[in-house]
Amino acid sequence: MPAVNLGMPAVPDLLAPRRPSRKIRVGSVEVGGDARVSVQSMTTTPTTDINATLQQIAELTASGCDIVRVAVPSRDDAEALPIIARKSQIPVIADIHFQPNYVFAAIDAGCAGVRVNPGNIRKFDDRVGEIAAAARAAGVSLRIGVNAGSLEPSLLQKYGRPTAEALVESAVWEASLFEEHDFHDFKISVKHNDPIVMVKAYRMLAARGDWPLHLGVTEAGPAFQGTIKSATAFGILLAEGIGDTIRVSLSAPPVEEVKVGLQILQSLNLRERRLEIVSCPSCGRAQVDVYSLAERVTEGLKHLTVPLRVAVMGCVVNGPGEAREADLGVASGNGKGQIFVKGEVVKTVPEAEIVETLIAEAGRIAADAPAGETGSPQVVV
Repeated sequence: MPAVNLGMPAVPDLLAPRRPSRKIRVGSVEVGGDARVSVQSMTTTPTTDINATLQQIAELTASGCDIVRVAVPSRDDAEALPIIARKSQIPVIADIHFQPNYVFAAIDAGCAGVRVNPGNIRKFDDRVGEIAAAARAAGVSLRIGVNAGSLEPSLLQKYGRPTAEALVESAVWEASLFEEHDFHDFKISVKHNDPIVMVKAYRMLAARGDWPLHLGVTEAGPAFQGTIKSATAFGILLAEGIGDTIRVSLSAPPVEEVKVGLQILQSLNLRERRLEIVSCPSCGRAQVDVYSLAERVTEGLKHLTVPLRVAVMGCVVNGPGEAREADLGVASGNGKGQIFVKGEVVKTVPEAEIVETLIAEAGRIAADAPAGETGSPQVVV
């Protein structure tokens, strides 16, 4: 079999160049500048349950998560941070609200970063100098996390509601306080549950300074709704070059947040595409059960770790063309399927043998893939 040219081009097409932002570090992960857009999630376990939290962090790490955030609502949570920060394989960010002393506890615990919410930490502005000094001494970065649901009362009174302008005013003011203390190792987020308001806020913020930006649609909702809202907002901003790290907020297991986030980045060529299934929608022209075929192929290839586009097509209209453009594909009809490898028909098999044939061909392609072309597969059907 001839050599197969796998994966994306060496210099993938982007819709816009990345916005220039300053680079900071969250532990071992660079954020901003020329660093790749990183994917974050947050644990749902009680932080005091150290074993359960570390288990969930391990699952997130395996799914491709770059940075993880843990909630610190109590002193007991703060006391659990040293073990979690030390044993996590990815950088840990402590999420702090209400109690400023937990910021210092998180820094002392060895967390890679601390998220602070100026709108609900008591007398936060009075403690900025102390926080900046402690973070600088420990080499810890911060996130100024402004949320529509916890905006400062003075700004709510001024604007009447959490508008994009109110979110940006809060973020810029807090950024200026840290910069007065010559502290610049922070990123900013201005999250809102409405994608339109969120996009407007980030566009305004991006025009005001070179801070690295963490994107998020807060309280995005259940998996389906939250995925749509996040993909819409992130797609707009990332396509404009705005955004240095992302978190998809879903009412779903955190691993699902990572899967969606990675797929958004891959779809925009901001991450190398891995396993991608291209398959037909429902259509009266289909001569095979495309739903079942695509699901079985996806299941059979889910452990594949090479960049590979697989086309599973159910009729002769678009099938041959899509299959020919993929690394591996099938054009089905009349009880049989033509198997394509890099544009060439290599065999024709009965419909009952399509899935096993595609899996076998994919295995051969994976075995012949150059060293280093491996990673965590993401599947879209």
